[in-house]
Amino acid sequence: MRKATTGNYFEDLVTGLEIRHAVPRTVTEGDAALYIALTADRYPLHCNAEFARSLGFERETVNDLLVFHTVFGKSVPDISLNAIANLGYADVRFGAPVLPGDTISSTTTVLGRREARGGDSGVVWVRTVGVNQRGEEVLTLIRWVLVNKRDPDSPAAEDDAPEVPEAVGPDALYVPEQLDLSAFTAGITGGRAWWGDYEPGERIDHVEGMAIEEAEQQIITRLYQNTARAHFNAHALQGTRFGRRVIYGGHIISVARALSFNGLENAVRVLAFNGGTHSNPTFAGDTLFAWTEVVERIDLGRDDAGALRLRLIATKDADPATEDVPLRVTDERGRERYHPNVVLDLDYTVLMPKGQG
Repeated sequence: MRKATTGNYFEDLVTGLEIRHAVPRTVTEGDAALYIALTADRYPLHCNAEFARSLGFERETVNDLLVFHTVFGKSVPDISLNAIANLGYADVRFGAPVLPGDTISSTTTVLGRREARGGDSGVVWVRTVGVNQRGEEVLTLIRWVLVNKRDPDSPAAEDDAPEVPEAVGPDALYVPEQLDLSAFTAGITGGRAWWGDYEPGERIDHVEGMAIEEAEQQIITRLYQNTARAHFNAHALQGTRFGRRVIYGGHIISVARALSFNGLENAVRVLAFNGGTHSNPTFAGDTLFAWTEVVERIDLGRDDAGALRLRLIATKDADPATEDVPLRVTDERGRERYHPNVVLDLDYTVLMPKGQG
């Protein structure tokens, strides 16, 4: 009997397969503090207990992206241990807030797959759902990942790639029942802009930059118990396309989101990811910058808050506030591609107060 598992390959991840992931994770105050230390995140709902209580919560909530990474990380040993790359996200919906001490477990269903042209790998679409110890849904997400085949000569798989939603509709956006914004004060956040101040088409350059170090990405990926070889196993990556470890794409999302605090200080929580692409790899030593485009102002029918649909763009080693960094370029074959310095294109939605209480 073989004791250790080598993980699932493309052939194993058949459409309809449901996997209940092992090792549910209790998220602690230490995890939340470490997340702040490794990303420099400043959103006060996640680090200021008194502010959180003034908004109706028992205490500070766990950062929405820490919840995302924890749910995601649970799925890695079964879904993407043998992945080449995580390609994108859709229909990511944030549910019940997570508090320190809550325990999160995850389940994944394979939605469909498509074999790659070379025949040695394929793209697998999955939906992963995370719940707390009370069975309340804290996150649901669709992602698609390029996974190696165990045997490149195995028969071609049927192409049953699913259609994924272009956006999370307003009716599917979850606003916590206990949220009370009557006492919200910008004196805590330092923000100057409210929901009505953001105009569709407006661009916000977030000014700061942050270098990504090897040590921090190693620590934070371990925090999420994300065991994907591409982030850890330098020996196994010799002779591959890049020949070295790639920074976990989720860390890029977290750093870009932390950088976006300057200009979006009053955002209360992330409601959804509508779609996202890791457009180019990031490596240790790269410096990240970010800008945001306001896509849409969404009225939720509330007097106190609305939603903002935003497009968060992260670049490496090029400051979009002072340098010309186009989102896309045309290559020598006439194909349109992301500019090589663009590493993230994330379409997401946040909850924003309409004014000071």
